This record gives sequence, C-alpha cells and structure tokens, in this order.
Amino acid sequence: MTEVQIRGLSKRYGRRTVVDGLTFDVPAGAVTGFLGPNGAGKTTTLRMLVGLVRPSAGEALIDGQKYQQLAHPRRTVGALLEASGFHPGRSGRDHLRILADAANLPAQRVDAVLDEVGLVEAAGSRVRTYSLGMRQRLGLAGALLGDPGLLVLDEPANGLDPAGMAWLRALLRRRAAENRTVLISSHVLAEIAQTADRIIIVHNGQLNHIGPVEPDLERTFLKVTGAGHAG
Repeated sequence: MTEVQIRGLSKRYGRRTVVDGLTFDVPAGAVTGFLGPNGAGKTTTLRMLVGLVRPSAGEALIDGQKYQQLAHPRRTVGALLEASGFHPGRSGRDHLRILADAANLPAQRVDAVLDEVGLVEAAGSRVRTYSLGMRQRLGLAGALLGDPGLLVLDEPANGLDPAGMAWLRALLRRRAAENRTVLISSHVLAEIAQTADRIIIVHNGQLNHIGPVEPDLERTFLKVTGAGHAG
C-alpha cells in the first residue's frame, strides 16, 4: 500500500509561481484524477513528485519519503509523464529489456507487461513504426515494469482510440481494486468521470477543490476554475 503526501509544495521560476503551496493526500485503493486548466501546475507537480523537478518550497512524499530516498524506485512508483524518450531504432521489447536491466528487475517482467498492455504482436517491431497510441501503451508498459504500488500518469489516454481508452480504464480500476494508488492527470473529463473515485482540481498553481467524483464533473470543473465564465 503506497500513499502520496503533498505538503506546502511550491515551484517558482524567477518571478513566476507555477505551483503555489499545494497540500493534499492521495490514498491507496483509489483512482485519483488530478485536474486543472492548461498551465495550472499539474505536470510540474507530478514532476516534483517523481524527482524530476526540485521544489522551491515544501515536499512531495511517497510513503513519507522523497522519490530520491526510495530504496527501490521502480518497484514503488511507475510513472508516465510523456510517451517519448524511445530510441526509434529499438524494438519495444528491447526498450523494456533495457529499462528492466537498469532497475534490476526480473527479465520475465518484460513479457508480462507487454501482454498486459496488448503489445505482444508488435514487441519485435521498431518503435519508429509505432502509432501514438502504441507508444502510449509502451510507456505504460515501462511504468508497470516494477509492478509498483503507485502509478503516476500524465495524459495516459493521449492517442488511444475508444477501445484503448476502455482498456486503460479497466487497467486503472483493477490496480485500485488491488489496493494500489493511481494518480492520473487528464484533460478528458468524461474519461475521468468514468475512471476516478476522487478528484483534485488545481488552478493557477493552487488547490481549488478536492473530493469524490460528482455526477456532473464538467460543471464542477468549470465552476471551480471559473472557466464557465469565459467568452
């Protein structure tokens, strides 16, 4: 069981504040949707959580520890923040083998995650031939390699067709049912409404709303962010 604790988290770039004093928890056994307009600070928050960006203030903790302090990061956290960073000349299977070897993970996990994300038939093909949706699935396979207790995903449905989105929804719900933790940032409110148990909405880098998913998520989002008054 892995939980996330965000405490007074801030990030400034010069005079610009991107994340401003965020404090919230992400519990195990649930899918938590992390929402906000473009530029709200969502991706920066997730990048601080997984140690890619240094906070200006506050802490992003995973079971009370910073990502850099985790004894086995890939066994604890699986992250997909962008479906890129693939060598176009490598096969999907070789890409995952390299990740598994670097993290000291069992080689058999490669075939297991290829099967889980539906890429067995394409595993021997070079990544340059993959569609955007296939690259997204390969990124998810990388996140799942360590069979982690926490998944941190930024726009994971990007490039997926309706069948792929239904598959992703089932995957995330299954992880939550296993008492794991899922934190997912997305602009697709209809998908979050079907997938998430609870939502966190940020706007201008600040926490604006936290609670269970409500029947009319779009209305809640527009009301909280003030977007419904635009135009």
